[in-house]
Amino acid sequence: MNGQTSHQQPKDGRHDDDAALTEFLASLMDYTPTIPDELVEHYLAKSGFQCPDIRLTRLVAVATQKFIADVATDALQQCKARQSAVIKDKRDKQQKDKRLILTMEDLSKALREYGVNVKHQEYFADCTSAGLEPASRDE
Repeated sequence: MNGQTSHQQPKDGRHDDDAALTEFLASLMDYTPTIPDELVEHYLAKSGFQCPDIRLTRLVAVATQKFIADVATDALQQCKARQSAVIKDKRDKQQKDKRLILTMEDLSKALREYGVNVKHQEYFADCTSAGLEPASRDE
C-alpha cells in the first residue's frame, strides 16, 4: 500500500477508458447514421470546423440524432399532457379521434428545456384543422 499502487489504479482506469473510446471510434466506421455525413460536414464547415476524420463527423451525427430524439420525446410528452388536460366535454369527442397533434407550442416547450428559445411568426397555424381541405374539417 505504498504510493506506487495508488498511482497505478488511475492509470489502469484510464487505460480502460482509452480502450473503450478506441473501440467506440472504430465502431463508428461501420455505422451509418440517420443524418448523412455530407449534411453534418456542411454544417461543421459552415461553423468553421473541418476535420478529415469521418469518425468525428459520425460522432457529431450520433450526438445530433440523440438530441433530436430527446427533443421529439419531450415534445410528445408535452403534447400528451396538453391533450389530456382537455375539458371533460371535449373528452368524449377526443375518444373518437385518438390522433396526437404536435403543435409549435409543444415543440417550443420541449426545446426550451434544452436552452433553445423558438420564436415563431404569427402566421404559424396551431389548430387541428389548419391545412385541411374544407370537406375534411367537418369530420
